[in-house]
Amino acid sequence: MELVTPEIGLVFWTTLSFLILFLVLAKFAWKPIMGAIDERERSIEDSLLKAEAAKEELSRLTNENEELLKKARAERDLILKEAKQVKDQIITEAKDNAITEGNKLIEKAKIEINTQKAIAMADVKNQIATLSVDIAEKILRRQFEDKQKQEALVTDLLKEVQLN
Repeated sequence: MELVTPEIGLVFWTTLSFLILFLVLAKFAWKPIMGAIDERERSIEDSLLKAEAAKEELSRLTNENEELLKKARAERDLILKEAKQVKDQIITEAKDNAITEGNKLIEKAKIEINTQKAIAMADVKNQIATLSVDIAEKILRRQFEDKQKQEALVTDLLKEVQLN
């Protein structure tokens, strides 16, 4: 049991050593240790404040990005809508122009056909007239070769003609 019960001298010198160590530490080490702890505490608080500010800035930037994305999407949709309208307008104009040009070409073709037809008809009429004159001339020459036939023809023509 003697090992477990300390003697008074040991308790005295241990207490005295502790008090001297405590006074030395309080005089020389306490302030730097407390300063380091305070500095560490301020550093942690500053880091927490900076982290909170960064978190708020990140939240603000995220909101700004979302708004910018919404605006960009709306602008993109508007541009696509305008482009579609312009495309439709161009297609409509091209169709209208094609129809107009087609109608003009058809009208020109009809006019050309009618002109060519009139020219061909005039040519046919001229040829018929020429042939008729040639035939009539040949018939009349044969008819007028004989004197009796000439007189009979004149008599027949006079009978057919009525004087008014």
